[in-house]
Amino acid sequence: MENTTTSITTENDRFAVWENCLQVIRQHIEEQAFMTWFEPIKPFRLEKNVLTIQVPSKFFYEYLEENFVELLRKAIDFSLGINGSLEYSVIVDEENQVNQAYFAQLTQTPTQKKYANGKSNNTYINNNSKQQYLEQKRNFHSDLNINYTFDNFIEGDCNRLARSAGLAVAQKPGVTSFNPLMLYGGVGLGKTHLVQAIGNYIQTYEEGKEVLYVSADKFTNQFIEALKNNNLELFNHFYMHVDVLMIDDVQFLAGKERTQEIFFHIFNHLHQSGKQIIMTSDCPPIELKGLEERLLSRFKWGLTADLKQPDLETRMAIIHKKLQDESLELPVDVIEYLAHSIDSNVRELEGSLVSLIAQASLNNTPINMDLAKQTVQKIVQSVESKELSIDEVQKCVSDYFGLTVEDLKAKTRKKEIVTARQIAMYFAKEYTGFSLKSIGYHFGGRDHSTVIHAIQTVNEYMMEKRELKLYIEDIERKLFSRK
Repeated sequence: MENTTTSITTENDRFAVWENCLQVIRQHIEEQAFMTWFEPIKPFRLEKNVLTIQVPSKFFYEYLEENFVELLRKAIDFSLGINGSLEYSVIVDEENQVNQAYFAQLTQTPTQKKYANGKSNNTYINNNSKQQYLEQKRNFHSDLNINYTFDNFIEGDCNRLARSAGLAVAQKPGVTSFNPLMLYGGVGLGKTHLVQAIGNYIQTYEEGKEVLYVSADKFTNQFIEALKNNNLELFNHFYMHVDVLMIDDVQFLAGKERTQEIFFHIFNHLHQSGKQIIMTSDCPPIELKGLEERLLSRFKWGLTADLKQPDLETRMAIIHKKLQDESLELPVDVIEYLAHSIDSNVRELEGSLVSLIAQASLNNTPINMDLAKQTVQKIVQSVESKELSIDEVQKCVSDYFGLTVEDLKAKTRKKEIVTARQIAMYFAKEYTGFSLKSIGYHFGGRDHSTVIHAIQTVNEYMMEKRELKLYIEDIERKLFSRK
């Protein structure tokens, strides 16, 4: 009679065989490792003594072969006998079709194992890796900047949703539906500040939680080092045991296939374990290029919130908060000038304030409007590479029409001054980095709708009145001849 332990052929028995394998495997590894590397596996086919299992990716297959081959051999021996074999069928994701299978013949002794790609194997767990992991745990550092808190993160219409979601996550990490939490926005809008504020809050109020902040570049470099030093198991253990993982600038994972692969598995493990994941990027997930679709789909599981350019009120509040923290005071007109002039992002606004204070201190001069204008002009031109400043536009246009800059800012409705003012506003919009609201402020505190009307009027006149078009072209030449 044929031995049923070594020759099981019925289709239903593949589940029983694999369940027997799992019983052995579970006895020899930690629960989290079991959940990560064995729960996703499905028994696909059983023919005689050969069990074929489905794994999510080629990387998954390679990791099993490199780290758990001895344990798999024990499991197959127990379930199918010493002549049993194991094959892998690689599936990119559950929704996709089955790709070409990778075959591995597990022999009785792990050191005699042979398989198609000819790679050598490592034992599934070794004491050296455990010691290194324990050392990492003892020296664990969150990489958080303690200066980033919710208290000094100024809330406005531009970031209210993101801040509210961040605070909810900080108060109940891994419990809310905001998992993962994806924050996106341009440079200098406060993404890193908000993410680290979440981390600092959790560390303060959730004792024992392991919070880790890491940039996508650093994550990639650590992964490369782990591959180079044959420490992939250690790398996985480290990341899979944190309670809150914060990845900054995930767009930099684009094109890095193996890094995305390992992050995919870490993400899955943490999410399934109820751990909190927070990410930032420079654009929403739908616009991220070079990332695998299965990864992008997971980014959309939780909440995506954006941080926009700060509005005027928020910029004013940021300046006042910064001055309060430094126990400093500035003239009201200087504060308003800075808030109106630097409207692109928070980092530039704070940089202009720091630069202004530093220049006044070094030169032992009071902070006034002239010094503020000099500072802003340097920052706007160096950071945004703008051709002209509003001061230059106003001076050139007023000189051309025989007026003063103060005439352009005055409330008068004299036709020649109105025309000159409208032309100056037109050039300010064309050749500076200022918003409509800021341009209006620099022309006597006028409303942005006045600036829009001025630009439309000039455009219409250039089409209808040849004389005005000649004025515009002549002033344009003079503007750039000054550079």
